[in-house]
Amino acid sequence: DSWWASIGYTPTNLDKDRADRAFRYYGYVPVVTKGQLREVSLEDLLGREPVKLDSEAIADYITGRSVLVTGAGGSIGSELCRQIIRFSPSRLVLVGKGENSIFVIQQELQTRGYAVDSIIADVRDENRMRAKFEQYQPKVVFHAAAHKHVPLMEANVAEAIANNVFGTRAVAQLSDAYGVETFVLVSSDKAVNPTSVMGTTKRCAELVVQDIATRSKTKFVAVRFGNVLASRGSVIPLWRQQIAQGGPVTVTHPDATRYFMLIPEAVQLILEA
Repeated sequence: DSWWASIGYTPTNLDKDRADRAFRYYGYVPVVTKGQLREVSLEDLLGREPVKLDSEAIADYITGRSVLVTGAGGSIGSELCRQIIRFSPSRLVLVGKGENSIFVIQQELQTRGYAVDSIIADVRDENRMRAKFEQYQPKVVFHAAAHKHVPLMEANVAEAIANNVFGTRAVAQLSDAYGVETFVLVSSDKAVNPTSVMGTTKRCAELVVQDIATRSKTKFVAVRFGNVLASRGSVIPLWRQQIAQGGPVTVTHPDATRYFMLIPEAVQLILEA
């Protein structure tokens, strides 16, 4: 009791029990001050060292070329833009439907001294997208525009199909028509034996791209990855909010195993594809 009084804290019975067990084990009671605490980072949650990939191989097909990124305002799309710009493309075209998110990444890149072209457009609008392909003549296209929230897409099936399937088809067909050298589709592990609307639409998008690839000179690639920490559509922001509110934390199943990666890691995988 005198020890608790010396640190100015009134303990609960649980506190006392933990302190007693710590003293028996260590011979003293470890104390952590508030100044020693820090916010839990995404790297802490990852449980491993971040992976670094082959930057030179990436530079070979981006440097000096016009690059177009759809969904450029999203978490994956904006990180794609951050990493692409480092490889000195001749032009970087940001395409997105949400003006605020496009404005944010545009301002960030311009503040760092990079020139970019920002286009507010819906990838399903073939006439507008065709005009932009005609204007900018991209040689590399990263198609990251997609609806990703699984529960929302279960309730909005038509929108999921229109955006994820027909939007992908429109951009892929224009890439073929305008002689794009490399087209990369950002897909999902939920496209594997899909059990959700979102997963099914992403699998359909992959099949659309594969079909166009059979008769095109463009190199078409699809990249799948799973849970990306802090990305839009990731469960992690929801869990952090639930923990901050004192719970409960909703999980699919107590025995479920999830494999995570950071946004920069996911983007490096996309670029290296």
